[in-house]
Amino acid sequence: MDLSSILKPEAVKVVTSASSKKRLLQEFGDLAASAYALKASYVVEALQERENLGPTGVGHGVALPHARLESIESVVGAFILLEKPVDFNAVDRQPVDIAFALFAPEEAGVDHLKALAQVSRRLRESAICAKLRANQDAGTLFTILTETDKVQAA
Repeated sequence: MDLSSILKPEAVKVVTSASSKKRLLQEFGDLAASAYALKASYVVEALQERENLGPTGVGHGVALPHARLESIESVVGAFILLEKPVDFNAVDRQPVDIAFALFAPEEAGVDHLKALAQVSRRLRESAICAKLRANQDAGTLFTILTETDKVQAA
């Protein structure tokens, strides 16, 4: 599984004004609504329910919010780069400026875990995160996120 199979270019966004974790989750709801025709309020509610189980801020300024949704048939993702980091209750207590949300069908099982592992591996690479933070164009961010898929496949 590669990121280009779960992430659409139109599901990548730079956000200039998210002031809190709650607002970031709302941005993901709006992004999922526009990119995947999901109901924004349903997405936000599902992400918030997952966050209530434990924060998904994995450290080094990265968060991987995720949720299972009844209304989808395959795992999809959305990416947000924040101009100003927000407190996300991350494990290292650092604010988050890179967030990749995953949405999986209720019965996704192993596909959800594979996608989460793939995203986690990609965003653990400090060089990838540095490139992401150095760019403000959604198209460029999409390319950075998906380009190493092609390199690794060769």
